[in-house]
Amino acid sequence: MGVLSRGATDEVALTTPAHQAYRILHVGYAALPIIAGFDKFSKLLANWDAYLTPAIPQLSHLSAHYFMRAVGVVEIVAGVLVALKPRVGAYVVALWLAAIIVNLLWLGRYYDIALRDFGLMLGALALGRLARAYAVEA
Repeated sequence: MGVLSRGATDEVALTTPAHQAYRILHVGYAALPIIAGFDKFSKLLANWDAYLTPAIPQLSHLSAHYFMRAVGVVEIVAGVLVALKPRVGAYVVALWLAAIIVNLLWLGRYYDIALRDFGLMLGALALGRLARAYAVEA
């Protein structure tokens, strides 16, 4: 089914499984990067520095701690972008997750997290596709 026109069909569109899936992914992919980004500063959920391959701080000339804070800022911005512009933000998050996967593979451990992030990347790509039909952007 194509994009439904606004008006009387809005109520029908809201009840379709595809639209409900879009809303779930939209809220999730907006909230989760923001939460993870803020946690780069508080470290309540994890010691994020442990997930960074040592080569990246060496190449960037930043300590792992400060590099992960910069990562936190990027994640917060990506989450806000998903909230406001899901057609673009979903692909930014997918690329970001791909970078995280490469980092974890380069690190040579945490393959389980790399696999989980691959699944999250697929979800972000699905959000991007669904956003073409359902996103209402300013």
